Amino acid sequence: MTFAIHGLPVSRGIAIGRAVVVAASRVEVRHYFIEASQVATELARARKARDAVIDELQRLVSDLPEDVPGELAALLEVHLMLLQDEILTSGVRHWIAERLYNAEWALVTQLEQISRQFDEMEDPYLRERKADLEQVVDRILRHMRGIAASPVSQPPAVAQDGMQPVLEGMADAPLVLVAQDLSPADMLQFKRSVFTGFVTAVGGKTSHTAIVARSMDIPAVVGARAASQLIRQDDWIIIDGNAGIVLVDPSPIVLEEYRFRQRQDVLERQRLARLRHTPSVTLDGQKIELLANIEQPDDAAAAVHAGAVGVGLFRSEFLFMGREGKLPGEEEQFAAYKAAVDGMQGLPVTIRTVDVGADKPLDKKSSKDASLNPALGLRAIRWSLAEPAMFRTQLRAILRAAAFGRVHLLFPMVSHLHEVHSIVAQVKLAQAELDARGAAYGMVQLGAMIEIPAAAIMVRSLLKHFDFVSIGTNDLIQYTLAIDRADEAVAHLYDPLHPAVLGLVAQVIEAANDMGKQVCVCGEMAGDAGMTRLLLGLGLRSFSMHPAQILSVKQEVLRADTRKLQPWAQQVLCADAPAAMLEDVGK
Repeated sequence: MTFAIHGLPVSRGIAIGRAVVVAASRVEVRHYFIEASQVATELARARKARDAVIDELQRLVSDLPEDVPGELAALLEVHLMLLQDEILTSGVRHWIAERLYNAEWALVTQLEQISRQFDEMEDPYLRERKADLEQVVDRILRHMRGIAASPVSQPPAVAQDGMQPVLEGMADAPLVLVAQDLSPADMLQFKRSVFTGFVTAVGGKTSHTAIVARSMDIPAVVGARAASQLIRQDDWIIIDGNAGIVLVDPSPIVLEEYRFRQRQDVLERQRLARLRHTPSVTLDGQKIELLANIEQPDDAAAAVHAGAVGVGLFRSEFLFMGREGKLPGEEEQFAAYKAAVDGMQGLPVTIRTVDVGADKPLDKKSSKDASLNPALGLRAIRWSLAEPAMFRTQLRAILRAAAFGRVHLLFPMVSHLHEVHSIVAQVKLAQAELDARGAAYGMVQLGAMIEIPAAAIMVRSLLKHFDFVSIGTNDLIQYTLAIDRADEAVAHLYDPLHPAVLGLVAQVIEAANDMGKQVCVCGEMAGDAGMTRLLLGLGLRSFSMHPAQILSVKQEVLRADTRKLQPWAQQVLCADAPAAMLEDVGK
C-alpha cells in the first residue's frame, strides 16, 4: 500500500526508482574498553583512518571536473579543515589515552562533545554546520570498519524476489539513495553514480547537502526523519523534490501520474533553458533585474551561465569561517573579491561585509563569553564596528577589487542611524588609508540589508544615507515572527506570506521607489517562482537568488503584466489569508 514520508523540498525534480538504503556508520559503532598496552595501537588506528580520509578528499579536490559547482569544491576544503582540526584530534586522543575507549568509541564521544556546542548556536545556518562534522566522522568510521568510504560508491543491493506486479518490466529502472546524510565528497561521487535522486533523514534547506543538490540539479528531499526506518531495501519509491514528499510502494495510478510529471518536468527544463539569453522584461515593458547569490568566487561562472545580470549578494563569510580565530588578511580577501569581479565579466557585484559574530566560532573566546542569545547579540555589522581594524581590512580589500569592475558594498543587520554614521566614517577611513599608500581603488555604492523589522520601519531614514537597500527576507521573517525555522517545534510557523512580513516588504519597496533608490530582495523569497508575481505587483524590479532558480523566475517575469498585478497585490496585502489569494494571480 502506498504511503508518504514528508521532508523538506530542497531541490526540484522527480526521481523514480528502487531504493538503496544505507545505514549510518555511527549506529553500529562498538563500545568497549581497551588495556593500557593497547593505547598506542588504538591511536594509530584512529590516525591511519583520518589520514586515509584526508588523502582521499585531497585527491577528489585535485581531480575535480570543470563542471562541478563551486560550492562543492569549497565544502570539500571545509571537510579537510575539520579533519585536521585540533579540537577533534586532541579529543580523540584524550578519550583513548585517559579513558581507555576504543578508537571508534572515542571518535563518536568527541563528536558528541563538539555537537553540543553547535546545538547551542542560535543561527540556523551555523547549527546545520554540525552535519559537516558528522559527515567527516562518518567517513573515518567507514574506513575503520573497512567498508566503502562513501555510501554512494556502494554497489546497489540485489533486487529481491517477489517484486510487486505493478513494477514488472522495470528491472532497468534507475536507483535512488536513502541515507542518514550525504557529505560533499558523497555528492561528488553522486554526480558520477547510477543514482538519480536521494532522500536523507537529516538536513535543512541551508544544509550543505541541500545547497549542493540545488547546484547540481538533483531531485532531493532532506529532513525525512522516518525514511531510513520505513523504507526497505529494493522498495520502489518516488522522490518529489518539488513538494518534499517521498512516496513508498506506489500504486499503478500514482506511478503513472508521476511518470507523466517527470516527462513534463524534463520538457519544462528544456523550455526554460531556451530563456537563458532572453531579456527579462514583463509584458508591459518593465525591465526586471535578475541577479545571483554566490558564496565563492568560482560561483561567478555559474551565475553568468544562468543568465544573471550581476551578483546581488556575495557572502564573504567563507573567508572567515573555520580558521580557529585567524582572520584573513587584506591580500587574501582582495584576491577573492577580485576573482569574483573578474568572473562576472564586467557585470556588477554586490559584496556583503562579513555577517558573523558571537554566533559564529571565529575567535578563541570561551563559551562563557558568548552571547546568551547570539541571534540578537554582537553579530554582522555590530561585530564589524566593534572590530574596526578587521572591518577596515575588509573594506580596503573590497575597495581595491572595485578598481577592476563594478562593485557595491552591502552592510548586514543595520538598525540604527549611529551605525550608519559609523559605517560611512569607516569607509572614508579605509579610502584615506589606501590614499596614503598610493593604492588604487574604485568607487562603490553603499547599501544596507533590511532584515530587522526596525530597519524596515525606518527605511526612509536609512535611504537618506545609502544608495540602495537589499531585503534579506530569511532573517526578516525570522525576526518579525520570532521563529527559528530550524527548530522543528515551531518551523511550521515560519511563513513568508504572513501579513506582517508582507507589509514590511511592501513598505520597504514603496519607500525605495518613492525616493528613487534601488531595492532588491535577496532572500529565499526572491528565488521562489510562486512569489514572483506578488513581488512584481508590489513594485520590486530587482531579484537576487541562487543561479539555479533564475530561469524559473524569469519565466514568471516574461508572463507578467505589472499593470494588472499592482491592484491584485494590494488586495493580497489587505487579506487576512494572503496565501489563499496567490492562486488567483492576475485574475
